[in-house]
Amino acid sequence: MADPALSHAPQPDGATGVLVLADGSVAWGRGFGATGAAVGEVCFNTAMTGYQEVMTDPSYAGQVVTFTFPHIGNVGTNDEDMESHDVPGAVGCVVREDVTAPANFRSAGAFQKWMEKHGKIGISGLDTRALTRRIRMSGAPNAVIAHDPNGAFDIPALVARAREWPGLEGMDLARVVTRESQEAWEGSVWHLGKGFGRSPHDTRKHVVAIDYGAKDNIFRNLVKAGASVTVVPAQTSLETILELKPDGVFLSNGPGDPAATGAYAVPVIQKLLEMDLPVFGICLGHQMLGLAAGARTTKMHQGHRGANHPVKRMEDGVVEITSMNHGFAVDNAPGALGENVIETHVSLFDGSNCGIAVKGKRAFGVQYHPEASPGPQDSFYLFEKFVGMLG
Repeated sequence: MADPALSHAPQPDGATGVLVLADGSVAWGRGFGATGAAVGEVCFNTAMTGYQEVMTDPSYAGQVVTFTFPHIGNVGTNDEDMESHDVPGAVGCVVREDVTAPANFRSAGAFQKWMEKHGKIGISGLDTRALTRRIRMSGAPNAVIAHDPNGAFDIPALVARAREWPGLEGMDLARVVTRESQEAWEGSVWHLGKGFGRSPHDTRKHVVAIDYGAKDNIFRNLVKAGASVTVVPAQTSLETILELKPDGVFLSNGPGDPAATGAYAVPVIQKLLEMDLPVFGICLGHQMLGLAAGARTTKMHQGHRGANHPVKRMEDGVVEITSMNHGFAVDNAPGALGENVIETHVSLFDGSNCGIAVKGKRAFGVQYHPEASPGPQDSFYLFEKFVGMLG
């Protein structure tokens, strides 16, 4: 049943933004950021801060983010908190209150202006609790988010656009957000008053990182853990990877359906496993590692997105508080993991898979984001574990 706050109500006076769901439900609000219209899957994120990192995470490509925290904008924006500068992240966002004026010493500009500059559409004034409840009950819907300062909207056309969009299942978005060429990664983690560090590129072990839509902070954490990193595009061949003489291979996060991206990625990963090179995957990379080892993936009802998700480590029962952003998962139903996959972590919210290891191989992956940005830093040990495997 549609929530009354998301019904096809007449346009109220002063409404300059609208969210139109594929089932015809309409929610009116006040637009900000870029003007125009964009289509995507509506999800919700429970983080209380880090909205700039969220909006620039390539894993959010093709999605409209509903922030459950009502006050967004209070820390402003700056160039250092971008998780990617050159590729699309979320197409837009929905917030409860009007965007807060920045009040932080690191702020270099207001969130509204930043959204406009980067072509992202925002709407304030929506009942985000009702929208989140809708997603939890009925799943993540396809929708169009639109902003027009004059309030001129063709609702039937927006409904048709939302209905025509095929959705994320079966969609390979990694090839859309991956970098176009190979890159020797230079940066390390950020420190207050010093900015980002630099990679020394000395005698460190060499990691080739496959970019399926990576967050920059992942590469910085690999450097912090002691590796030098070369980043390559998503469709890089096995031969090119081996020419770089890696001590290990990293599989990054990214958007879209892992089964679709896996059409070209999984055969490469399977060859790496046969060679017994150390392999570490995060999020989409974790899912494709699972596919390569014989497991299967599944579309989740609502996904996991936030900076406060508890995950249980199976070997010792330790609970990590983690950052997550995923709408697909490695299927851990009885028999779904296959004979070669060991479940190492599970979500304490719903029991879904959050970590695997491949039997007899130096290969593991986690569904969550140990690099945080935003989020807790309980899981940095995973980067150290991987670098420790490199010999």
